Formats: sequence, C-alpha cells, structure tokens
Amino acid sequence: MKNRKIVFFTCLLAISFSACNIGKKLPLGTYLYKGATYTITKDSGNNSKLSPIRKQLKRSTSPIANKTIFGFPYRVWVWYAVGEPKKEKGFRYWLRNKLGAAPVLSTQVNIKANADNFQYTLGNQGYFRTSASGDTIIKGSRLIANYKIKLGFPYKLDTVKWMIDSASDLGKAVYEMNPNESYIKTKQQFNLADIKAERTRTDIFLKTKGYYYFNPDFILAQVDSTVGNHKANIFFRLKDEIPVAAVIPQTIQKVTIFPNYTLLSPPPDTSKNGLTLYKGIFIRDTINAIKPAALIRSITYQNDNLYNIREHNKTLNRFINMGLYKFVKSRYIGDNDTILPKRISVLYYLTPLPKKSVQAEIGSFSKSNSFTGAQANLSWKHRNAFKGAEQFFVKFYGAFEGSNNDSLKANNNFRLGAEASLSFPRFFAPFKIKESNYFPPRTKFTFGYEWLRRQALYTKNFFRFQYDFTWKQTVNQEHTFAPISITYNTSSDFSETYAAQVNQYRALLISNMPELILGSNYSYTYRSVNPNSADIFFLNTNIDIAGTITGLLNGGKTTPYSTTIVGAYFAQFARADVDFRYSRKLGDETYWANRFFLGIGLPYGNSSFLPFSRQFIIGGSGSLRGFQSRQLGPGRTRSTIIQQLYYPQVGGDYKLELNSELRFPIISKIKGAVFVDAGNTFMKDSLLYGKEGMLTKTFMKDIALSAGFGFRLDISILIIRLDIATPLRKPYLERGKEWVIKEIQPFNSIWRRENLVLNIAIGYPF
Repeated sequence: MKNRKIVFFTCLLAISFSACNIGKKLPLGTYLYKGATYTITKDSGNNSKLSPIRKQLKRSTSPIANKTIFGFPYRVWVWYAVGEPKKEKGFRYWLRNKLGAAPVLSTQVNIKANADNFQYTLGNQGYFRTSASGDTIIKGSRLIANYKIKLGFPYKLDTVKWMIDSASDLGKAVYEMNPNESYIKTKQQFNLADIKAERTRTDIFLKTKGYYYFNPDFILAQVDSTVGNHKANIFFRLKDEIPVAAVIPQTIQKVTIFPNYTLLSPPPDTSKNGLTLYKGIFIRDTINAIKPAALIRSITYQNDNLYNIREHNKTLNRFINMGLYKFVKSRYIGDNDTILPKRISVLYYLTPLPKKSVQAEIGSFSKSNSFTGAQANLSWKHRNAFKGAEQFFVKFYGAFEGSNNDSLKANNNFRLGAEASLSFPRFFAPFKIKESNYFPPRTKFTFGYEWLRRQALYTKNFFRFQYDFTWKQTVNQEHTFAPISITYNTSSDFSETYAAQVNQYRALLISNMPELILGSNYSYTYRSVNPNSADIFFLNTNIDIAGTITGLLNGGKTTPYSTTIVGAYFAQFARADVDFRYSRKLGDETYWANRFFLGIGLPYGNSSFLPFSRQFIIGGSGSLRGFQSRQLGPGRTRSTIIQQLYYPQVGGDYKLELNSELRFPIISKIKGAVFVDAGNTFMKDSLLYGKEGMLTKTFMKDIALSAGFGFRLDISILIIRLDIATPLRKPYLERGKEWVIKEIQPFNSIWRRENLVLNIAIGYPF
C-alpha cells in the first residue's frame, strides 16, 4: 500500500512539473485556456431545468479547450516536446499534428462575443429577456472564462395563425396542410428553429401543388410577446412584395431528356434539332444509345400536370438508380408570359457511365470457420446490354484456403467458380406490378457454378439459379423476393479415408448425397435514416421455404431422404431469422451497440435437418468471439474432430444470440471496445450430434457466454478490428461446472493458450 502511494504522488509531481514546463513555453503575455464555468440564475417561479441549458452553453462556447487527463493537457505537452518540424511531412510532422495539438491561448477567447451569443441563442429558444456577461480568472499559466447568465422566463405559444385570404388559390393550398404535421403548436415553448422549419414545410407543401417559384423567404412570421403571463402569439403571412409567378401554380408544358449529355460538347438544349417525340416526351438521342421506353419509365408525371416537387424528386432518383448515369441534373424554363406565367418546361441532362467495365481483384481473407487464404476475382459488366438499361454481369473467381486449426490442417480448400447475372430496372414478371416508388425496382436472373476441392476429402460441384425482385419502399426500407431459387450440388472423388467414414456414418452419407434445394425466399431490411442520430436501429428479416410444392407433387411422402428428383433428394424446410441491432450514442464517438439474433429452421418431410448451407452457425470474429467457429454447439455438444473435419458446416437448425458492446475513442484513429456475447445453436433431430445437441425446454441452461476487449483502427475507408475474448460459460462442460469465470488466469500460459481467442477482422462485428 505504501509503495502505491509513493507511485501515485510521484505521478502527481511529474504531471505538475510538466504543466509548469508548458507554461514556460507559452508566448509571452498569454495563458493556456482551461475552459469555462457557467453560473446560471433564475427568478422564483421559473421551473426551467438548468442542466440541458448548461450543456447547450458549453456547446456554444468558443474556443474549445485542449483535452486533458487529470487536468494535464497531454496533447499540448506532445506539441512542445516534439518541436517544430522542418518539413510538413514525415514522422515528426505526423507525431506533432496527430498525437499533439497546438495550445488554445487566452488571446483566442472573446468573452463579450460568447456572452452575446448565449443571450441570442437562449432568446431564440423562448427565454426572452435573458442577460449574459462574463469575466476571466487567471491561475498560474491557466485562464478560465467565467460566465454569468440571468435566465429569463420561457415563453409558451398561445395562438398560431395564418393571415391569408382563404378564398385565394394559395390560401386554399395553405389551409390544406395537415395541422398535425406542424412544427409549431400552441402551449409549446417558443423556438425560432421551429418557425424556420414550419416555413420550409409550407414551402415544400406548396411545391407539391404547383408553386414552383415559391420560396420560404416569402413567408413572414410576426411574434407578439406582449400577450402577458409569459405567452406569445405567432402570425404567419406573405410579405408585401413577392413575384407574381410565386403565387400562380405552374403546369408542365414540355419534358425533354438528353440521355448522352456531356459538359465537353453540350448540345443546344433550346433547339429542336435532333429531338424525337415519344409518348409526349422529347428525347435527344442522336446515337440511339437507349430505347425511349426505358427513359420515360423514370418520368413520374406527364405534360399538362401541375408541377410537383415530390414527383420531380422521384424522377431524379429513378434516373440515378437506373445504374446507367453518373450525373443527373434538371433545369426548368418558364414561358414568355410576363404578366401571368403559368407554364414551365423541364429538361433532364443525363451523363452516362462507361458502357462496359472490367475489374480485377486480388486479396487475402479470414473466415469465421477458421480458414484463411487468398482469392482472385475478374469481373466484366455491360450497363446497357439490350439498350434498355439492362445490366449484364459476369464474374470469374478462384481461391485457396488453409487453416491453422489442428483438425483442419490437412484439408486445404480450392475453389473455382463463375457467376452470370442479368438485371432489369423494372419488374420483369408474367404479371403486372405497379411501380410507384422513388427508386426503380430491379429484376435479376442469376446463374452460378462453383467447383470446390477439399484436398483430403472430396470434390463438390454447386449449381445455382435465382430469379428475384428488389425494390425500395423508402430510402431506408428494402425488400427482396425470389419466387424461384434453385441450388443443386453433388459430391465425388472421395479419398479412401473419407469414403470409409461415409460408409460408416449415416450423417456423412446424407451430407454427400446429391441435393436439390428448390424454393422461394424473402428478405426485408430497415435502417435508421440518420446514421448520426442518438438512437440507431437496424432490422433484417429473412424467410426461406423449400420443397413444399415438390413434396406435394410427390404425394407428400414423409420418410427423410427417401424421395429424389433428377437423381437428387430434395430438401424440405421452412427457415426464418431476425437480426435486430440498436446503438445508443453516448458521446461524440462513444456508442453502446447491441444485437439480437433469432433463427428458426423447421426441416420436415424429406429432411431431418436443414441443409448444411442453410444451417445457422455461431462463434468466430463476428459472433461469440470467445469461441472459435465450428467448436461451439449445437446445444451441450462440442463438435468432434471428425465433425469439424468432415461436416461441410458445424451449425444448427435454431440459433439464439445476443451481443452488447461499448465502443469509445482512445486516441486519434484508434478506438476501443469492451463486449459481452451470448448464445448457441440447437438441432431439431439427433442424427448429426446426438440428443445433447437438440433443442429442449431447458435450452437456456445451454447458452454460452464470452467477454473481452478490442481495438479498432479507423482509417476511413475501412476499419481493422482486433478483439481478444475468453469464455465465461462453456455449456458443453458437466452440469454445474459450466461457469469458468473463477478459472480465469491471464498470467498462466496454458490457460491463455486454451481460452484466449484472438480475432482479427475487417469492419465492426455488428
């Protein structure tokens, strides 16, 4: 205890000495700005909470003081310790400007400007008659700004009213606005930001009614604070002098599209030369690059329609999301009537992307199943295959995988494959589906083939076909529906050792039978619109059904693996999962991130368990980080060496997982995290892992738990993640001995080797 006190006081002395040393390096006559204090007083009867006001004042104060640790400005110390670099590059320059920071000096502090800003800011929030002043306090080489605020009473709104002729066209439009959507309501506190938002809302609404030339600056908000009893009235009206066109609804006279627009030699957009008329839309496509029908499909309004900003934005979004153009812009031209201008024409300028592109990639990877390796991809894309904005994509790839896991070392993997897809920027179906979204739907046909060689075991051939639709309901909601999804795989070229195992174990025999998965799937994704909000949500749900119709056509036989089609047994199952994530912003760069995952698979009829490719897996760098992939579960089991080596996947028919992680900044681009992960997988049948792997009523006793800490290097374009975790609860141990917290021995090399799991990955785990 005595030694600890000595160390503590030694550190305090070192910090004090360093702080004094900084003071000597400051420019003559200046002080190091330490920050500000706020003394807020209010009259009796004023029930305003001071804590949020104090936080707001702190955010409004300029400048921001240097960061400190126990009062020590460590970044300023680095700034002076490194010294002035000779060049604006190199390690010394990086060290001084990234780890260090220039001192914030007293000469940068303007007390009066801050006090005036406080008074102005609080007044705009309804605290009328607020006063603010300030002075400075000097302590040694430090300067503290001391502000005194006399908070006025908050004013509430008593009356909110529009002063406009309700018989005029504009007045009728204003009174059509939904009052429930208003930013300003009676009995709420006055706020200037709400008034500005309401003017903008009015402007946008009027622009859906044809008022193209209207502007929110034409709206005047008059505030009457003389009502008494700390109340105020707001009266909205139009300014006396506004353009005539602003109060007249505009009708679309003409729509013109330039699908090959370039800034290098732009065509004359007011000339009719080269224009063709297609269904009332003018198109200037002199090289016949795209079919007119594909272009006008993105236009969401017609000639003689009233101008509508929502339809205009829909059109722009649909052009952009065709995947054919890199720049899309528009221009509106009014008619020549200067007395009563009622008509406008719109011109769309579309700058194409390159029609064809080739891309090659070479890289390394690490997978959750303990394999690492290298891969190479070569892809080719045609963005306008049949002149209807169809995208034709071809990809060839190859990969090599190896593992340091003792049970997998002799089983290197080799992959070769190809994939071709053709997508259309519309619903391509034998039945009509209405398109009414901001984003064009996309129909996609995908064909794929892959050859996989597991060196010590077998060769597999995979064939895949899928026909799907993808569309966005809103900017943050997306749907994908595949009415037809077919996967077919076969196994061959067994090694002698593996062939003997296949003949001995029925589970291996089944996993190597030719397999056909014929079904449909649906996916829905929702994410928060603003990624910087205090609360961030993400939801992804998937439903996958296979073999239902095929089973009915074959008489509904229920014996597993007894019925085949084209020489392959067909899988029968229903599978659904929910992935819900919630992050709470606790500070500028501090987040509390959480994930809940629930997966349910119901094999039936011709299947005893989900196909290995559809099973839920757990463990690894993106899951329970204290357990390696393929070594946890299902249930109370721990997969054997034979199962890890021979099964295509170690997973389950059901999965429950919960993750919680606190993410925080450490220094510069280095972030930190502490986390807890829990979960497990379970089987419906005992065929693969025995009864201990099955889902039971006491499944909560089979939940695994791990915890750890990690570091993230955020270099903007990607995040390199390193997590160190250890199990806290091992469900495969004897009943009553699953908890292993008391056995943690970080200084024991044997314990570390058997329990510490190091995960290196790209990106966040969730």
